[in-house]
Amino acid sequence: MARCAVMGAGSWGTAFGMVLCDAGGDVVLWAREPEVQESINTTHTNELFHPGVELPEQMRATGDPAEALDGASLVILAIPAQTLATNLQAWRDLMAPDAVVVSLMKGIELGTMRRMSQIIAEDGGIPAERVAVVSGPNLAREIAQRAPAATTVACPDEASAKRLQDACTTSYFRPYWTTDVVGAEIGGSVKNVIALANGMAVGLGYGANSQASLITRGLAEMSRLGVALGANPMTFLGLAGMGDLIATCSSPLSRNRTFGENLGKGLTVDETIAVTKQTCEGVKSCLPILELGRSHGVDMPITAQVVEVVHHGMSPAEMLRNFMARETKPEMGAV
Repeated sequence: MARCAVMGAGSWGTAFGMVLCDAGGDVVLWAREPEVQESINTTHTNELFHPGVELPEQMRATGDPAEALDGASLVILAIPAQTLATNLQAWRDLMAPDAVVVSLMKGIELGTMRRMSQIIAEDGGIPAERVAVVSGPNLAREIAQRAPAATTVACPDEASAKRLQDACTTSYFRPYWTTDVVGAEIGGSVKNVIALANGMAVGLGYGANSQASLITRGLAEMSRLGVALGANPMTFLGLAGMGDLIATCSSPLSRNRTFGENLGKGLTVDETIAVTKQTCEGVKSCLPILELGRSHGVDMPITAQVVEVVHHGMSPAEMLRNFMARETKPEMGAV
């Protein structure tokens, strides 16, 4: 039985902890909120993030990072992307020397343009072969309800990837392994930005044609950046690419799509942040993703327009007009 520490008891951390429990793991969640700790330990629920969902009785929660990490062979990081570096400074010496450290985060760090696996390796002092990523069409609420889903688990070391795969395989959760960490992380990060754009289109009242066009061109944008960074282009046709993109752009459960939809309906960025209870990684990551693309000579027109809306006050209607007014190109040559 694998001892698993899940650092972060938000919606995705809690749902993935449930998966690990159902796969036979011994799971302790680190929860920042005292009410979440008490809810998980006394009623086996997380009413703050998953109201009405019954969690496994063997799942435990603590507010002490040392207690959560004690003896854990799998360390799952499920915190906001922009807080990772700071938290790693406090946690790195508490981790077992042979633990596989797994990122559930889908973002790029502001200022440094680092992927989450790079931060874990560099700031956490974790060898790359023990740093893994989970990325796919994994809307947390559906997984908490044990609806069938699949995902990608990525690690440069095949044995570690398979070890993680075994630890999170259940009757309703099916992981596929890969060694393409770059592709999995770029897919998971860029899809949030495309979902913001697609949500704006929904909020403006546009239909399936508009959304399909944005999603498809978003896939091209994602693939261009990933390939420039050394990813396998086939990764973007899989669960961490197309699969995650479709789920995040199309579901009302998606935080990033919902954020964009509110903008499309006329709310300001500040008003939308005020009504959003959970982190929308695309809002902060769109800027470093655009900078990452520019630093590698990659054209990212959708991301550029999202940055204009989120950070520079452009209206969603103007964003879509600008995208449609771009110079026409051959489709395959533009990928």
